[in-house]
Amino acid sequence: MGEENPEVAPDLNEVNLPKADLFDVNFSNTKLNYADLNLADLTGSNISNASLVMADLSRANLTRAELSNTAFAFANLNGANLIGAKMGGTDMSIANLCGANLSGANLTGANLSSADFSLASLVGAELSGADFTGANLMGANLIAANLNGVRFVRTNLVNARLQNVNIYGISVWDIKKDGLIQKDLIITPPGEPEITVDDLDVAQFIYLMLNNQKIRDVIETITSKAVLILGRFTSERKAVLDAIKDELRLRNYLPIVFDFENASNKSIDETINLLARMSRFVIADITDAKSIPQELRGFVPDNPSIPIVPLIWKAQREYAMFDYFRNFPWVLPLHEYESPDALLKNIIPVIIEPVEKKVKELKVK
Repeated sequence: MGEENPEVAPDLNEVNLPKADLFDVNFSNTKLNYADLNLADLTGSNISNASLVMADLSRANLTRAELSNTAFAFANLNGANLIGAKMGGTDMSIANLCGANLSGANLTGANLSSADFSLASLVGAELSGADFTGANLMGANLIAANLNGVRFVRTNLVNARLQNVNIYGISVWDIKKDGLIQKDLIITPPGEPEITVDDLDVAQFIYLMLNNQKIRDVIETITSKAVLILGRFTSERKAVLDAIKDELRLRNYLPIVFDFENASNKSIDETINLLARMSRFVIADITDAKSIPQELRGFVPDNPSIPIVPLIWKAQREYAMFDYFRNFPWVLPLHEYESPDALLKNIIPVIIEPVEKKVKELKVK
């Protein structure tokens, strides 16, 4: 007996059926590439495992249609009605779904990369595992959608609406989010007590904090032990920096050094502010001060919970504007030292004890 020929998918490429009544039709495994189905009524139709590459389905009615594993690459579904459609595993890359209604649709695991969903409705849609890399969701409505495991990479979410959505396992990188409405984003998996946040950027971080002991340990270490050391440590003054770092390490602190000697000309305000807010306290050596007065003025007034320990080599005089900092209760008295050895000899009564006392005092307040 000869071998049976494999089933060949019906070929309806380039068929013209605009405004056709195709209610409940079976186009499963059919080739409909470049087909014109503009305004066609395909309610409840079975178009699974089919190919509609470059097809025109603009304003077509695909309510409750079975579209699983179908290829819609480059297709035009502008304004199409896809309410309740089953679209799991579809390839809709670079498709046009501008203004389409996909409320309650199931797009589990769909490839939606570079597709245009601007002004589309995805209310209550099942989108778990879908890939929105490079997609345009500007002005889209995703209220109550399931975004578990979704990939948002270089996705345009400008003026989109994310509210009461599940985002467990979501991947968010380099998104555009001007005007993005974010509210009640559920970061926990199904079956666990709900924890919600209101920002995609912090959602992944918060979940990692809750479920990764190592990350929690790192954060606790930083906030409880980190000490920021600021100064201009020329080659002649490296001994002072090394001495402070070594002594802090011996006392179970985590020294973080910002050396203004090597700082570029660009603004470093944000870097200093971030490092300071992460620290238990700040040691600021104002010897040979150049940039440091400006940077201190940038973060000291706005961070009343961070004690500042100012130091200066006794051979120098403090700069004229330093009096400004004496007005802040979290700035300790300026300590003058004659040498690194002398500084280390007095580090406990001069730095450690006073600053730890100030840490406790500020916590009480």
